[in-house]
Amino acid sequence: MRRGTIIFLIINLLVIGFLLNAFSTLIGLLFEDGSADAIHPAEIPAPGSDLIDNRTQLIPKIIHQTYINSSIPIQWKAGQQSCIDLHEDYEYKLWTDELSREFISAEYPWFLSTFDSYRYSIQRADAIRYFVLAYYGGIYIDLDDGCNRRLDPLLSYPAWVRRTVPTGISNDAMGSVPQHPFFLRVIESLSGYNRNWAMPYITVMYSTGPLFLSVIWKEYMDIKRPAAEHVRILMPDEYKGFKWSFFNISRGSSWHGKDAQTIFWMGKHWMLITVAGFAIAGVVGVCLWSLWSMWVMRGSFGGKGKRGLWRRISGKERYELIDRMA
Repeated sequence: MRRGTIIFLIINLLVIGFLLNAFSTLIGLLFEDGSADAIHPAEIPAPGSDLIDNRTQLIPKIIHQTYINSSIPIQWKAGQQSCIDLHEDYEYKLWTDELSREFISAEYPWFLSTFDSYRYSIQRADAIRYFVLAYYGGIYIDLDDGCNRRLDPLLSYPAWVRRTVPTGISNDAMGSVPQHPFFLRVIESLSGYNRNWAMPYITVMYSTGPLFLSVIWKEYMDIKRPAAEHVRILMPDEYKGFKWSFFNISRGSSWHGKDAQTIFWMGKHWMLITVAGFAIAGVVGVCLWSLWSMWVMRGSFGGKGKRGLWRRISGKERYELIDRMA
């Protein structure tokens, strides 16, 4: 095999290796189903069961929700009220923008500059939920997640999040004891992920949203930990859709824009996108090989007053570059 060909292949392998390393966590998420820490249906007592009272409750009875102010939109009021009505013995905290900033300023002043720098209000709404769970503990619920039953069975796990399809976890319903190591890691990681990715949807998702949380979760799981530090996973059937599920969903996600619609379209047509991606990569590879052959293998170096020439040395399986003065 010619030396030029070997160099070309090595360069390509290095580029591929760099990309695989850079995106290894995201790639790993594609194969992570959360089953190792899943909360199985058999573990969860039925609504009203006497077994609920026999379970050790670790998470404080606090429900956290967030909104711009205390004037909740009409489409979410029923869901909010369902959680309040079903949990009269729980403390209820609504974190408005003003209260959220005051809390960060008082308890986590090192994060205030990052908190204020977020371009989108949803990023602050994402961030505050992690901080209040790390500080107070309790259960966080998005306003478009109404309660279908009491959440008492979920208080028995030191920390839990819900599984999303096709992969990863979401931040719309979560529970934790105070100072759980997972949520401590989450709040410590937020500043490092505060980047603008051009598209608002991607920026939010990867800086504070579910994709950010999923990446931290995947990295967190890669380290062997005692049972108390595990994050249990609420699976889709237990999340919504059945009479035994904990939540029911109202219309929400008002921060999604046109770029989000593009991402959703890509998700629905992932096979087409994958085939197109490989095709484009193949075309780019052929073009790069052609350029390499033209400029390097044939000695087209274009130096001023010089020209290069690759010549095979007689009797030897190697090549040398001979520079000649014009």
